[in-house]
Amino acid sequence: MKDVNFFERVYQITRKIPFGRVTSYGAIANYLGTPKSARMVGWALNAKRIDNTVPAHRVVNKNGILTGKHHFNGTNLMQQLLENENIIVKKNTIINFKKKYWDPNIELNGQ
Repeated sequence: MKDVNFFERVYQITRKIPFGRVTSYGAIANYLGTPKSARMVGWALNAKRIDNTVPAHRVVNKNGILTGKHHFNGTNLMQQLLENENIIVKKNTIINFKKKYWDPNIELNGQ
């Protein structure tokens, strides 16, 4: 992945998040070796949110809050996409966040 720009690296990792799981902006930034760039991860996903090949709805803040939901068309599109994957959301927060959490540093270790 060294020859690919930061945004594209974010998309590559985001595409690996399994159906029914979520991760955080910070976890992606950490995996990419840029732990202080969680906000840049958000910018990358905002730029790609209309692309169905990148499941940006599976990326939330470190507390499981849908902080990026205002970047999706429609009032509750991000929540609806998550609920379609059997992820329960109440008051813009993922219920059982720790159980649904996917950490690329653990899951992709060795790739």
